[in-house]
Amino acid sequence: MRLALFIFLLSTISVQANDEEHQGILATLYVQNSAEFDANSINVYKSAIDKLPKLLANKNISAATEQNNDFSGKPPAVILDVDQTVLNNVAYQARLIENRTYYPDGWDAWCMEEKADYLPGVKDFLDYATDLGIEIFFVTNRTANLEKATRNNLEKLGFIFAKNKDQLLMKDERPDWTSNKTSRRTLIAKKYRILMILGDNLGDFVDSSENITSPENRRAVAEKYRNMWGEYWFMLSNPNYGDWENAIINFNFGLPKDEQLQKKLDALDSK
Repeated sequence: MRLALFIFLLSTISVQANDEEHQGILATLYVQNSAEFDANSINVYKSAIDKLPKLLANKNISAATEQNNDFSGKPPAVILDVDQTVLNNVAYQARLIENRTYYPDGWDAWCMEEKADYLPGVKDFLDYATDLGIEIFFVTNRTANLEKATRNNLEKLGFIFAKNKDQLLMKDERPDWTSNKTSRRTLIAKKYRILMILGDNLGDFVDSSENITSPENRRAVAEKYRNMWGEYWFMLSNPNYGDWENAIINFNFGLPKDEQLQKKLDALDSK
């Protein structure tokens, strides 16, 4: 009897660990299969399109906190994150589940396949911004070794890069281009007036000092910039991954999986 109970408990722990590895199954199915996800993505990009003419006409505004009111006479630009903002990597998430592995396993290989599609609404936005004469910059935390593949993927989807400027700014492409995107936004702001920023993570909009912190602080930051959302900043929903999840485990990625799971369970609020 005791042996049977021990085997049952051991199998339960194993199932819990596996569930933790792939607790994103519903999030992945939601992104991959739901009309609701597609509708939300289209809605975000249509709202951004609606705002662009007004932002373009008003020469005295900027979407970047790094701009420091220094945008007089500068040409207009928009900044977009890449993954789960422009390119949809949900197929990669599905592979992790099927293979019982987890990020970063297979990530570089997926990017090298150059098979990601646009999220719904992206093409309309990019085409419209281009027609208005707005420069487009992609600021991504894909690493520099993936620049060629990322560029190829975007070109396969119809995006045309300029020949005389770097529109794809990768993590570690330069020594100061860390996962904190502030230095790259600052560089763009030196030559352009940034009209709009689009992303799926708080760090796509703010400095890491406001992003890499507790869930409570991050939500306070979102409230702090209440006037930016839906006007200059547009957030895509990403239930699969992001610093919202990392914040729950205090960004301690070396924490054993069962302890990560427990922290997430403890974070649930049942009122």
